[in-house]
Amino acid sequence: MFEDRGYKRTFYSAPQSVTSLVAAFLEPSITVLVFLGISQALDEPIGRSDLTLCLLIFALTFPGRNRFWDRPLNTAVDIASSWVSLLVILALCGYATRSLQLFQTDILMWWAGLTPVLQWLAYFSGRTALRRLAAQPENRRQAVVVGAGALGVKVARAFQARGDIGMSFLGYFDDRADDRVDTAAAVQRLGNLREVAPYIRAQGVHEVYITLPLGSQPRIVELLEQVQGTTASIFFVPDVFGISIIQGRLQDMNGVPVVGLCETPFTGTNRLIKRLSDIVLATLILVLITPLLAAIAIGVKLTSPGPALFRQRRNGLDGEEIVVYKFRSMRTLDDGAVVKQATKDDPRITRFGAFLRRSSLDELPQFINVLQGRMSIVGPRPHAVAHNEQYRQLIKAYMVRHKVKPGITGWAQINGHRGETDTIEKMQARVEYDLEYLRNWSLGLDLQIIARTIKLVFIDRNAY
Repeated sequence: MFEDRGYKRTFYSAPQSVTSLVAAFLEPSITVLVFLGISQALDEPIGRSDLTLCLLIFALTFPGRNRFWDRPLNTAVDIASSWVSLLVILALCGYATRSLQLFQTDILMWWAGLTPVLQWLAYFSGRTALRRLAAQPENRRQAVVVGAGALGVKVARAFQARGDIGMSFLGYFDDRADDRVDTAAAVQRLGNLREVAPYIRAQGVHEVYITLPLGSQPRIVELLEQVQGTTASIFFVPDVFGISIIQGRLQDMNGVPVVGLCETPFTGTNRLIKRLSDIVLATLILVLITPLLAAIAIGVKLTSPGPALFRQRRNGLDGEEIVVYKFRSMRTLDDGAVVKQATKDDPRITRFGAFLRRSSLDELPQFINVLQGRMSIVGPRPHAVAHNEQYRQLIKAYMVRHKVKPGITGWAQINGHRGETDTIEKMQARVEYDLEYLRNWSLGLDLQIIARTIKLVFIDRNAY
């Protein structure tokens, strides 16, 4: 009908919540304002270098994460780890550019100690205010679930687990007999599908969540016709829990609604932020470690015959083959159709190579790969092409990890999954961590992984 009148029906994705918008600016603003406030309190003039630092800080911390619904202790740990990671990055930048002397030590010390405290207090105050607002009767929204199966129970439990979002779950509607619905849902059954609309009118229900399978399409259409005669908001919950969702999102393709189930997190501004952070950090690190690279190259050449660098084919973004650089740690240059993984006491590894592998110094040339755009500093570790061909047939969603550029370090590596993967179970665990990274990526998470990697390099001996 709308098309005949020249109207275009558009399917909108959900707008950003007010709390998410506030959180996006809250952490960066507090960080900058605390620095400026301390400078004023100590009667120090705010110069060009101070303003430059403030702009850099805001760029690195924006957008802030929405922690208003997190537990206070988890928020404190997350803020502290993110703040320490940011300070490490800023310290490296200051050292590399010889700009640390431009700032007063007492200002930096007060700023480093006071900022995370005020950030936590701001989030805790916001969390308290939101919970109080949600508890007020006029702000409560009543919801029902149509479909008393496993998916409907998941939706209801999501409401109950988040009692601070102002949602009151009333019960289920379903036409099936009690023995065909979920046991937990049968207790809270309110009626059949024909009773949904009358119940909404009588009880003033605000939201209806439809969790019926797509096979029930005629019943869904009939239900929608009835419920659209009320003022309740209607949501359809597709049953996609059987697959691994990566960056699920709703898109509008010329008026056609498209649900994205598996997509890279690095699109739009995220892609720009990721690439800029890689270029800046890789450049600074390469400047700092150039003497170390030269010393290692000489050590490799003196301790065994062959080239200093080992070039191996790996799968990069979207599965395309790339060439990855490493310092040679073996007497052989394995890069064929079959590549045997390194093991403990592997006879192919040289004595100097064993030291390089234990300390992860053999990976340092990959910062050149980062500048080339083949890799990222943080991401799933690249495997040899031969290994990918083997594991893609054995592990579900294995190739999804190639939706992003491979990294020098990653979420799996800092959680104990470095080195040899001599069993399917070990590789499966590594892939699960890689997929978790894709689901939850943020610049703060990257900084946290970098900081924890630096720590692990000096204490972990898991790589051969």
